[in-house]
Amino acid sequence: MGPLTGIRVLDLSRVLAGPWATQALADLGAEVIKIERPDGGDDTRQWGPPYAQDAGGRDTTESAYYLSTNRGKRSVAVDLARPEGADLVRALAKRADVVVENFKVGGLAKYGLAYGDLRKDNPALIYCSISAFGQDGPDADKPGYDAMIQGMGGLMSITGLPDGEPGGGPQKVGVAVVDLMTGMYAATAICAALFERRASGQGQYIDLALLDTQLGWLANQNMNFLVSGRAPRRQGTAHPNIVPYQAFATADGFLMLAIGNDRQFASWCAVAGRPELAADARFASNAARVAHRAVLVPIVAGALLTRGTRDWLESLNAANVPCGPINDIGQVFSEPQVVHRGMRIELPHPTAGRVPGVKNPINYSRTAIEYRAAPPLLGQHTDEVLEAELGLGSAERGRLREAGVIR
Repeated sequence: MGPLTGIRVLDLSRVLAGPWATQALADLGAEVIKIERPDGGDDTRQWGPPYAQDAGGRDTTESAYYLSTNRGKRSVAVDLARPEGADLVRALAKRADVVVENFKVGGLAKYGLAYGDLRKDNPALIYCSISAFGQDGPDADKPGYDAMIQGMGGLMSITGLPDGEPGGGPQKVGVAVVDLMTGMYAATAICAALFERRASGQGQYIDLALLDTQLGWLANQNMNFLVSGRAPRRQGTAHPNIVPYQAFATADGFLMLAIGNDRQFASWCAVAGRPELAADARFASNAARVAHRAVLVPIVAGALLTRGTRDWLESLNAANVPCGPINDIGQVFSEPQVVHRGMRIELPHPTAGRVPGVKNPINYSRTAIEYRAAPPLLGQHTDEVLEAELGLGSAERGRLREAGVIR
């Protein structure tokens, strides 16, 4: 049984940050009920191609994007804009431990589903709101999406090739990292609030903003600015604080060299047949190598061009010099270590037969991660949940379905 077995989560979020958090909670054993609009559900259901395919090779209605972030949940299709629909969700919230939402600031208040409304009937409720800019401040009412927050929050200023180089200029990261990191912070915050509730018996409100998250995890780059007063700039694959630590071309491809200390640099020098470099005062320490980056990097680049990637990887790994290939995603799934760790999983699916996925990277010794179900079809569990949780019989569910309140 997962560590969150017995915890019930009502998921009022859509797209990525909120669903990523609730998928993590589902993996940890929580029961997650995903509330969706009857007319189409989560926006990401339509964000394709590609779509999962059935046994005949035909596209299903389930996009790869949606499938990436909704496993282990039950889908209940309810129209919140209908008073009866909002009543149903309020009734489910009374029985929940956690609510996660990412509506516009104040957007759920008109349905009587704001934290202040729900805590009256459930003071132990933990309520997590995810928004672009937070619940207060001059930008609180503005919409915001991952890519614009990558720009506004500083990430694009340090991602990509330097200005003036071919292809230079701002670049976004290849996945929606602001949404994903906000989802992970949300899951962490919820777990900590559940732990605190054991002592206090009280729930609480969690306010998470994409912009706060983006700034918060700039980590050493934040401190590089705060300590020096100089804003970091784009350096391609190079590291601002460590040299040599970047991608290099080889005779037949590329590799990522990640030298983190002086011993590793000396080992690289020996493998490269350039032992004198390790004794050179300009390169003998990391601080010296950073100061003389412009001199050292071309020397390293020239040396790496003399041999093929596989040859370098074998030699450098044997000398315990951190390095690796630059794989495409297909190659990643073929890596022996990735295969050994079982990172690719498959789950039964009602229309596709089976759908692939990527396992949660957490590995517990006792309380195993749970992969109970593939991402649900829209409204797949509406009847099941409303009957089991709220006692609604088939006649009442039929009336609500006929009226368009549920699907």
